[in-house]
Amino acid sequence: MTKGMVVPAALMVSVFVVGTSEYLVAGLLPQLAADLGVSVATAGQAVTAYALGVVVGGPLVTIVTVRLPRKGLALGLLGLFAAGNAMCAAAGSYEVLIAGRVVASLSHAAFLTLALMVTARVVRPERVGTAIAAVGAGFSVATLLGVPVGVLLGEDAGWRTPFAVLAGLAVAALALLAVVLPRQDAPATSVRAEVATVMRRRVLVVIATTAVGLAATSTVFTYLAPALTRITGFGPAGVSTLLLVYGAGSLAGGLAAGRLVDRSLPATVRGTFAGLAVVLALFPFAVPWKAPAVLVVLGFGLLASATTPVLQSLLLRQAGDAPTLAVSVNVCAFNIGIASGSALGGGLVAVDGLRWLGLAAAVLSLAALAISYAAIPRRAVLAG
Repeated sequence: MTKGMVVPAALMVSVFVVGTSEYLVAGLLPQLAADLGVSVATAGQAVTAYALGVVVGGPLVTIVTVRLPRKGLALGLLGLFAAGNAMCAAAGSYEVLIAGRVVASLSHAAFLTLALMVTARVVRPERVGTAIAAVGAGFSVATLLGVPVGVLLGEDAGWRTPFAVLAGLAVAALALLAVVLPRQDAPATSVRAEVATVMRRRVLVVIATTAVGLAATSTVFTYLAPALTRITGFGPAGVSTLLLVYGAGSLAGGLAAGRLVDRSLPATVRGTFAGLAVVLALFPFAVPWKAPAVLVVLGFGLLASATTPVLQSLLLRQAGDAPTLAVSVNVCAFNIGIASGSALGGGLVAVDGLRWLGLAAAVLSLAALAISYAAIPRRAVLAG
C-alpha cells in the first residue's frame, strides 16, 4: 500500500465501524424487546431514532464543529460513537437504549463527512475519486459482513454483546487514527459560507440527485431477499450466497467507479444512472429464473455501490471552497433516499408488486439521471 493510501485505508476501517451501527439493531429486535419489556414494534424505533439522529444531528454537529482542527475532531467523534454504543450495551431500560442510539448517531454523518474531506485533502487531485471510493467501501463491507456477523454474535451471546464489541472497535479505530492521521487545521471557512454553499442551485441539484438515486436502489435492495426466496425459489443458503455476490459486486463497483470518476466525472455520473436503470428494468424479467437472477444481482451490486463515490465526487466539485456542510447534508440525503425507497417498496409489496419493484426503481434511476443534467450541463459531458 502506498503512503498516500494509508490514511484512506485507516478511514475506511473507521467508516466500517461506524457504518455497522445503523442497522445492527434490526436483527436483534426480538431479543431486545423481550429483555427490555417492550413490543417488537416499539423496539424497532431504535432504528428510527438512529436515522433521525443522522439526518437532523449530522448537519448541526458539522456546523458547530466546522472550525475545529480535523484530527482532534475525528478522534472526538469516534469517542462519542464509542460512548453511545457503550450506553446501549449497558442499557437497563428502553429509554437508555434510545438515548445511546441517539448519542452514537450524532457522530455518524459528521464522521463520514470528515472522512471524505480529510481524504480529499491528503491525496493528489487526480486520485480523489479513487480515495473517496476506498473510504466509501467501508460502508459496503459493513453491509456485507458487519451487520450479519453482529446479528450472529448477538444470537449466541445476547443482544448487548454486539454493541459492546462495536464500542471496543470504535476505541481501536480511534487509536489507529491517532497514529496515522496527520494534523490538519480547520478549513478556512465560516458557517455563513458553508450555508451559502448548500444553497447554491447546483449543490441542491446534487443533493436531490442523491436522494432520488438512493431511493431507486433501496426500493429493490430492501426486498431483495424476499424476492429471491418467493419468486426465484432460492433457499436461505442460496439467498445468503447471493447477498455475498451482491456485496462483492458492490465492492468492485464502488472501487471501479472511483477510478472512472478520476478520468471523467460527467461521463461516470451519466453512465452509472443509465446503467442502473437498465439493470433495474431487467430485474422483474430475470428474477423468475436462477441463472439470470444471479447475473442481475451482480450487475445491481456493481452499479448501486458506484453511486456513492460518483455523487460525493460530484458534490465536492460543485461545492467549491466551503464544502463541509454540503457533504454532511448529502450524507443525510443518502439516508432520506434509503428510507423513501424502502417505504415505496413496502407499499408496492403490500399490493403484490414484489416482482415489479425493479420497474419503479428504474423510473427513479432515470429521474436521478435527468436531475443530474442540471448539475453538469451537457457541454461538460461532451468535454468529459
